[in-house]
Order: sequence, then C-alpha cells, then structure tokens
Amino acid sequence: MSSPGPITEAMGTLAYAFSEVQPYLPMYLHLVVSALFPIYTAAHASLSRPSSAAEPAKRVKSKHGDASDEEDEEGSTQKMEGLSPRDAIVFPVIAGTTLAGLYLLIKWLDDPTLLNKVLNWYFSSFGVLSVSKMVADGMGVVHSIAFPSRYMDKGVVWKVNGKERSAVPQSSSEKKRDSPLPVFYSRIPLPKKIVRSLWRTQALPKKQYIVRIYIHRVSALKFNISIFGVLSALIGLSTVVYFNFVDKPWYLTNLMGFAFAYGALQIMSPTTFATGSLILGALFFYDVYFVFYTPMMVTVAKSLDIPIKLLFPRPAPAGARPDVEQSLAMLGLGDIVLPGLMIGLALRFDLYLYYLKKQTKASAPSTAKADATAADPAANDSTPPTKSSAFAAEAQQIIKAPYISPTGQWGTWFWLPWSDSTASTLQQLDVTSFPKPYFHASIAGYILGLCTTLGVMHVFAHAQPALLYLVPGVVGSVWLTAVVRREVREMWNFSEASEEEDDGKEVKKNEKSAGAAAKPSSGG
Repeated sequence: MSSPGPITEAMGTLAYAFSEVQPYLPMYLHLVVSALFPIYTAAHASLSRPSSAAEPAKRVKSKHGDASDEEDEEGSTQKMEGLSPRDAIVFPVIAGTTLAGLYLLIKWLDDPTLLNKVLNWYFSSFGVLSVSKMVADGMGVVHSIAFPSRYMDKGVVWKVNGKERSAVPQSSSEKKRDSPLPVFYSRIPLPKKIVRSLWRTQALPKKQYIVRIYIHRVSALKFNISIFGVLSALIGLSTVVYFNFVDKPWYLTNLMGFAFAYGALQIMSPTTFATGSLILGALFFYDVYFVFYTPMMVTVAKSLDIPIKLLFPRPAPAGARPDVEQSLAMLGLGDIVLPGLMIGLALRFDLYLYYLKKQTKASAPSTAKADATAADPAANDSTPPTKSSAFAAEAQQIIKAPYISPTGQWGTWFWLPWSDSTASTLQQLDVTSFPKPYFHASIAGYILGLCTTLGVMHVFAHAQPALLYLVPGVVGSVWLTAVVRREVREMWNFSEASEEEDDGKEVKKNEKSAGAAAKPSSGG
C-alpha cells in the first residue's frame, strides 16, 4: 500500500485541526462580534462637525415660537478629551503601577473578596451613568425606526409632522394620514384613542422636564431630563444593584463592559494619527512585557470579578459532568477601548475628507473697493489701486458645505430607499453613508488581529497579549490605506485638537483682513 502524498497529508492535517477548533467557533464568533459592537456604535455616536464643514443652518421657528418639526439634530460639535504624545509615556507608567499595586494587594490579602467589593462599589457610579447612556441611545435608535420623520409608501415620500399630528405626502395629491406609523402600518384603521397615544409616544424624545433640587444653604441644582433618560437611569441603577447584591452573571458583566467602552470611546480622542500610533506603540510593549514576562496581568485578570472585561462561556469538554462549573474566556476592555480610539479617529477622518471634497472656491468680493465707491463715486477714478486691494480682489474664498449630522437618521435610512427620494432626503441619506475607507480598513485590521490572537491562543493554550496583534493590525491598516490612497499628508496634518482653534483663527483673520482693507489710507 502506497503512502499518501504531501497534498493528501496537508488536507488531512487541516481537517484534523478544523475538527479540534470547531467546538470553539461559536465562542470565538461571539467574542469577535462582542468586541466590535461597542467600537462600531461608539465610533458613529462620536461623530460631530469636522473643521472642513460649515455650521448647520439654524432651525426655522414657527409662528408659535417653536422650532420646526425637523428631526432634532444633536450638537454640531462634540468636545472630547484630547490625548497628547506625552500620554505615550504616562499611560504605560500609570497602567503598570496600578497593575503592580493590584497584584501585590491580591497576594497580600490571599482572598480578593474584600478588594472585589471595594472596586465594584467604586465602579458602581460609573456603571449607572454608562449603562444609562448606552440604553438611552439604544432607545433613541428604536424610536427613530418605529416613528421615522420620513418614509416611502407606494412610491410616495411621506413627511411626518409631529405638531400637526399628520403625515403629509411630498409629491402627491393624496390625503394626509393621521397615524405616525410608517409605510403600510399607517394605513391600518385604528381607534382615535390609540392614535393619540401613538402621537404622544412619537413626541416623547422631544419632551424635556426640568428638575430642580434645592438644599438650603448647600446647593441648588437644575437640569433637564426626558422620559428616555428616566427609564434608562432606572435600568442602569437596577443593573448595578443586581450585580453588586444578587449575582454577577457573565451577561451582566458584559453589559456593563459594553457601557464602559461605549462611553470611553466618545469622550477620548488621540487628536492626531501620529499621537494615536505613538500611544498604541507604547502600550504594545507594555502588554507584551506584563503578559509574557510577569504573572501580574493574568493573575489580576483572573482574580478580580469586576466589569473591566468581557466574559464568554467556553464549550464543555467531552465527557464533562453536568455539575462542573462552566469555564469562561475573557477579553479585557483595554483590548477594545485602546484600538477603538484609533478606529473612531479613522471614522471622523473619513467624515472630514467627505466635507473637504465638497468644498468649493469662489472669488471673494473686494470690500474696500465697494465701500469706497458707495461713499464717494469719484474715488473710483481718482484713487489708484494699491497692491493690497488688488490682492483682496483676486483672493479666493473657500465655501464649506453645511454640516448635516449623520447620527439620528436611522428611521430615514431604514424606511426610505434612495430611489425616487427628494433632493433634501437624498442629501441626508448621502451623509449617513459617506465613504469610510479608513474606518473599514481599521475594522478589517482589528478583526485580523483579534482572529490571530485567538488562533495563537488556541494553538499554544496560553494567554496572549492581544495588543501584540491588534496594534499592528489597526495602525498598519490605517497608514497603509493612506499610502495606497496617497493621502499621507492629509492624514499627518489632520488634528481634532486644533479644529476649534482653527475655526476661531479663520474668523478673526477674515475680520482683520476685511477691516484692514476697509480702513482708508492716511498717506499722501
């Protein structure tokens, strides 16, 4: 009997390896999707007006003094905590000191129960706020899909008017509809009482209630809150109370972990790609050292039962008894948040480039010449043109496209197809699906790095420093995309830290130039 050839042996080896890893594939898929969820959602939630876009037009007020019934736009700008190159040194030092301190405490206490209680109470306040924020945003997405501002039914675009409580056809002579529900649901005959309840539900996100808290001679607080805010706060509080006093199941740990990552990715920014690459590079060496060369990282991760990691049930080994406790795989939040900072920056850079390419140039009017002619028509003939006035006449003005928030458009995107849509609606749909080459490249790099981590961990059956694979995947994919697209200079010069400063300097510069041009010459 002849021995099998090399191709047959290779196929047999691959088949055996696949049979070994097959029981773990659902868990690995669960892990990858769970890691991507907070990154994807937080990156899109962090979008705000880039410096390449103009401020959106102010909403028109109706005769009753209320704003128009257009969808509420979120703030055109969103302030984020900017990081600096100095953080590339500070982050590893603080992380290493904290990790070493926790490791020594665990070894000194023997039983980390007390330490877990203290840390869980410490994270409780952050947990309530984070879970509330994520749940409230989720409610907003569901509400926008259930009650869209526009939808298409039978080839006609309908616009929902919350103040008049009717849906108006945009390009048809059909009668108004009395229901706020979309498409064929709006044609279902319903009792008036139910219809009124639906309209009240449709208006819930826009209703704000003023809460005043006054403590005599201590403090006086005043803030606005909505129904969604109250409900999400109750859910967040219930989650934290159950986690601390009843049980700590893996899915509640993951819910709080999602919320922490979702919130952190919306308040921190590397500001530039150079800074982000430097910080991730420093943490790359930190992760490798503390996982491969010390027992600190693995010991702390396994000993602490706090929501700073995601947990995933492992498949039970063959022949295991049913009463054996199920083992859990884990992924630290740092392996989500740190690469996620770079991925979110890539998405905001995509939005910056989108509006940068929509900018146009136009000749700036000569303010000095127009003012002088209006004041004295004879001056146009008697005063010779100066070098500065000639430069002002030939100067070109950059016209930025007005910013349209891509967030909060889930209902329009879901119910309204691109075909046969009005121009304004097409503009909204266009901005929600702007080109995202850098975001998609960074996501692909993250998935490749995470799958490599799982593969190496499965083969060697040893904990792996995930940043060893995630940092080259994310950073390398972003910079490689810039090289391929020949946009390295644009990426290098892009900075979120100076956007507001640049806008202010540009306005002051224009005002100063106009004032200098309009100032009459005192010389002879």
